Amino acid sequence: MINSIEKPNALTRFSETTDDTERCLAPLPDIESPLFGVPIGSCDTHAHVVIHDPDHPMASNRSYTPPSAPEESYLAMLNAMQISRGVLVQISVMGTDNSYMLQVLRNNPDRLRGVAVVDTGISDKELLEMHEAGVRGLRINTLFGGGVNFDALEKLAPRVEEMGWNMQFLMDARQLPELMPRMRALPCTCVIDHMGHMPMPVGLDEPGTQALFSLVKDHGFWVKLSGAYRMSGLYPEFSDVTPLARALIDLAPDRMVWGSDWPHVAIKRMPDTGHMLNLLQTWAPDEKVRNKILVDNPAALYGF
Repeated sequence: MINSIEKPNALTRFSETTDDTERCLAPLPDIESPLFGVPIGSCDTHAHVVIHDPDHPMASNRSYTPPSAPEESYLAMLNAMQISRGVLVQISVMGTDNSYMLQVLRNNPDRLRGVAVVDTGISDKELLEMHEAGVRGLRINTLFGGGVNFDALEKLAPRVEEMGWNMQFLMDARQLPELMPRMRALPCTCVIDHMGHMPMPVGLDEPGTQALFSLVKDHGFWVKLSGAYRMSGLYPEFSDVTPLARALIDLAPDRMVWGSDWPHVAIKRMPDTGHMLNLLQTWAPDEKVRNKILVDNPAALYGF
């Protein structure tokens, strides 16, 4: 069965740009329906909202230009997958202007939480206002232009810990071996995006993978089971990602969360968002484990 997602209207349609950044594909309007019983309280912990609006300018140093992905289309996507809750992650192209994401969070206080991008000069008052809007984490981005990079993390980490938030890393896990001393020393809860964002196939015994496993097993790191299509070209099952996903789940089933990564920016081939959810059946065939990943774990991590 295929579910239809509401398309952006004329006011939110992808706008023409004069820059030379990569212009992204739009997400598919019709997506696969869930192939398993999606439990009440399920959460998509990784998606972005975007509008093309002069009041919300994109960062000049961005690596790509996304299509419009407004609040109404995002909520329609969650509804199509029978997902009760969501976590919005500040998209890198917006830099530290979190205003649109915060607006969407305030419109949906019971359903949504957020992960922001800030610079080290942010005030305590601003952090508190973000918390009241629903923000529960900060994102460090070492892959795409426009994000706050790894050099800021030591300054921000104590404040993240004080807020009871988590720090989320968009990085290639092959960087981890050289960064391990700094990663291990962080005082706050930490989350690795997209299973480490390594190009497949990757051996489970390779240095980057082993470093990721060590952070999860020995240092309490969380992992987002998301972005398989960013690691693999084997559409639509991404079978070379399955061993990594299963190994991570086996290591720490209580610290795994799932995310769609909608609207799937900066890729050459658009995945089916519904199929991304259905992959969880393969990665976590045990229903009790799947319910942890979809319901219990995100509720604990993001304070639902």
